[in-house]
Amino acid sequence: MRLDAGVGAALSEDALTLALLHDREPTAELLGELKAVGFPGNLALAPRSEGGRAAQAAMGAALSVLPDAPDASALDQLAADFAAIHLTGSLGASPSESFWLSDDHLVCQDPMFELRRLYAEAGLRAPDWRKRPDDHLVFQLHYLANRLAAARDAGAWRRLAAFLDEHLLRWLPDFAARVAQRADTALHAALARLTEAWCEELRELLADELGEPRPSREELEARLREAGGAEPEAVPLRFLPGAAGPSW
Repeated sequence: MRLDAGVGAALSEDALTLALLHDREPTAELLGELKAVGFPGNLALAPRSEGGRAAQAAMGAALSVLPDAPDASALDQLAADFAAIHLTGSLGASPSESFWLSDDHLVCQDPMFELRRLYAEAGLRAPDWRKRPDDHLVFQLHYLANRLAAARDAGAWRRLAAFLDEHLLRWLPDFAARVAQRADTALHAALARLTEAWCEELRELLADELGEPRPSREELEARLREAGGAEPEAVPLRFLPGAAGPSW
């Protein structure tokens, strides 16, 4: 898969789909649409790794066992699992970066402000950090989608690689592992694994196409220490989707 505007657009659609599934509890209509398009087999970024193929198969299996017209009980189970992950925190698996990167597992810490700066540089802004912090998984996936759609040169692809290294992939594996272990429904467990696997596959694609190997953990931490400093204010131009309620 060569990196160009067409590939960026297709990958952007993948990221938006994953963001949608993390944004709200599943409905019968949404589940029906996923089945109709053959999700996740319709994702533009086909898995190459064993882990990626396993995650894709698990998601397909989780969808296939759901009835075509799920009853209220099945939907309630899915809604309860969604709430446990995204609303109540009862799984101990916060979908926000600060929780995983702060010593005391606190939210709204430095990563939230770092991501706010990145969003502002792209003309984006999270609607209300009190309802959903800027470093939430949904907003990070929307930012990723926005940058994928806009990527036109090696510099843009390189910045995407840095975003994955410095943000999503520093905590998403831990989040996905915990959700997979503790979720009550196969759908949410599989979605967490699929999201991690897709992001890993994207990072490997960028490494291959740019001819630049992924940094080691030590190299990454050194780079982050070197880049530390105050964050300038930026003027937002439009909101990121993903506030409470429907995003599109």
